[in-house]
Amino acid sequence: MRNMVGCFRALLRMFYRGTLNTWLLEKKDLFLTSLPKLWIFHLYLIHFGAVHYALVCPKPPLTATSEEIKLYKEFTKPSVLRKRPSIKGKTVREAQNTFRVTQPDQLVEAGTYVRVHVRPKRFPRCYEVDWKSRIIAVTESYVVLNKPAGTSVGGTTDNIEETCVTFATRALELTTPLRTTHQIDNCTEGCVVLARTKDYCSVFHRKIREKQVKKLYLALAAAYVPCGVMTHYMRPFRKSPKIISEHFIKGWNVCQLEVLECRRVPWPEALVEEKYGIENIDWPNKEFAYECKVNLLTGRTHQIRAQLAGCGAPIVGDSMYMPAVMAELASSGLNPFGKYGKQFESEAERELAAEEWAAKHGKEPRLAIALQACQISWDEGDHFYEAGPPWWAQ
Repeated sequence: MRNMVGCFRALLRMFYRGTLNTWLLEKKDLFLTSLPKLWIFHLYLIHFGAVHYALVCPKPPLTATSEEIKLYKEFTKPSVLRKRPSIKGKTVREAQNTFRVTQPDQLVEAGTYVRVHVRPKRFPRCYEVDWKSRIIAVTESYVVLNKPAGTSVGGTTDNIEETCVTFATRALELTTPLRTTHQIDNCTEGCVVLARTKDYCSVFHRKIREKQVKKLYLALAAAYVPCGVMTHYMRPFRKSPKIISEHFIKGWNVCQLEVLECRRVPWPEALVEEKYGIENIDWPNKEFAYECKVNLLTGRTHQIRAQLAGCGAPIVGDSMYMPAVMAELASSGLNPFGKYGKQFESEAERELAAEEWAAKHGKEPRLAIALQACQISWDEGDHFYEAGPPWWAQ
């Protein structure tokens, strides 16, 4: 028992120094025979940021069981809450705000709501990258990173360890963690700006809001895309895939991009696709692809992917949007929000059609697609950075 306690204390020291994850990967077998598995499980989840708490349990979702609703009512009775020292002076809404458990020895009061993500989304690509070689620029205020595909910029709800922010900070041996200023999809590579200070993070957010930041993308599409401004309307729904309409729908968000160039290039060879983790989707013609330079005018999630798919030219390797395009090619007019635009008698009918069309899509790519944030600039070009050749051109 004494040996186990000593091991656990050593693990805590590594937790605080940020070296726990590397040690666990190297000493996995030794660890599992030295300590109870539950200890490593809890420590690992806290290290990943997968454990959250709220002083008062948030209102259960519609999918909650009768037992969960019963517990919620029991622990949120006014008579119970009045006895809780931790929520004195707070409204119930304030006490329902969720925070991460950041320390393994953090104490929580009886009655506290705890949410544990027992299967965090993992990003093993982080351990394969030479992060120093991905640094484009380092200044006093920010770092520009050529983000590798298959990684998360700032993390997910259940994993803030395996991120570009964390690994770039370590590669540069910075004492203060970098901060996320904007996002690109996990499966996308290219330019990302990370702030070195809280103040510059706010400055860059303001520049984005005021449209002072210009982003150009290279996308390798499976079909020709005409040059010019492309406009769609995106369903305001958090989950993916993102459903877009060619026709205006009240309440849906406008999406605009400008295709500056579109040139025909050879489709990437199978060995190249395999090297970069591009999923094999049975697109009917793989002789040529079309490299498009895109100016993103609005910044919606999955916007380029959804809009190019919406015009019949999905991005190479996009296992989420390409299957829907292929379904539309096989049965013209299947997309109720496409060129012919089905008319709906009610909002409920439209939502049902959106769900049915979403079901024609595939799963999110495991690693990469042919999309690169190739340029980023702000302050009218005073700050200008490029990512270099995309994976399909190397």
